[in-house]
Amino acid sequence: MSTAAGGRRLRRTDRTQRWATRVHGVRLSVRASIDGEEAGRPCHLYRQEAIFQRAGHLIARSTLAQWVGECGVQLQPLVDALAAELLRHPVLHADETPVAMLKPGLGKTHRAYLWSYCTTSFNPIKAVVFDFADSRGGQHVRDFLGLPGTRDKPAWQGKLVSDDFSGYKACFELGVTEVGCMAHARRKFHELWANHGSAIGEQALKYFVQLYEVEREAAEADTDARLEARRRRSRPVADALHHWMLQQRPKIPDGSATAKAIDYSLKRWQALTRFVDDGDLPIDNNWVENQIRPIALGRQNWLFAGSLRAGQRAAAVMSLIHSARINGLDAYAYLRDVLERLPLHPASRIEELLPHRWRPTASI
Repeated sequence: MSTAAGGRRLRRTDRTQRWATRVHGVRLSVRASIDGEEAGRPCHLYRQEAIFQRAGHLIARSTLAQWVGECGVQLQPLVDALAAELLRHPVLHADETPVAMLKPGLGKTHRAYLWSYCTTSFNPIKAVVFDFADSRGGQHVRDFLGLPGTRDKPAWQGKLVSDDFSGYKACFELGVTEVGCMAHARRKFHELWANHGSAIGEQALKYFVQLYEVEREAAEADTDARLEARRRRSRPVADALHHWMLQQRPKIPDGSATAKAIDYSLKRWQALTRFVDDGDLPIDNNWVENQIRPIALGRQNWLFAGSLRAGQRAAAVMSLIHSARINGLDAYAYLRDVLERLPLHPASRIEELLPHRWRPTASI
């Protein structure tokens, strides 16, 4: 063996051993985080530091943060591959939720956002990607979707299921098709009925009950059967609801809660009912909201993201954890296996490690 070749092999071995040491340390942090989330109490680094100290392990929070940060960097190519997988699909959900982020040098926090993108519940590919950003600006969603695109790198031009937040609107002017959220429309009328005993709210809810009954019965059907059920049963209900709202609106004073509820649906009717004529579209955005709900519920236990970079690395890890879960995997077993295999895994085959394609080492 030549000295040069031997030196390269030793350096590679040293690098692998150092990575293995960090992976072993971060397992403790990952395991604690996942167990905490499953128990409904997110276990962040300041809590982990205290837990480990009580167990006799003096691991500084800065060390834990360094380990997690290094793993986030190593996992980023896998998250990039997961995002690329998402953008191959013609229908996606999108949503966003606020989180606190530390302002550099000021010791104060400001509102940042965690954007969420995922495939639909009808899609056999189950994947969700979280994208941490320092604002709620619509440019963030356009950047994720590659809008407006170039000749060499075309933008995503699919159907985006979202709420009515203005940040998504520019996407619809750049070739993306808007799919509205019927749950948001329903919520306006439910609030009328629940808070004010509104007869109009109660009547509207009866129409929504019928629409969602079709969805429940067709949830496990294939695309063609779902489309047939919607055209046969949902279309007459949707048309009746639309006609009824048009009749009621002139009777109601502008600016009232009832007027706002009706206007919300009438102004967005085409987007709200697009699902009726497409069996691959969901009726609402609840699927992605359910993916982001554990994060929203955990905010009371959070401090803040220490920086934009820290938030982005945390989002990368969360993308893999939540994607593993919706694929029925043990998130800890998945991450442990992936972290051990990544250093020597060929970059050209990175997609083999995505949650929906992953197979444990022992089964390969």
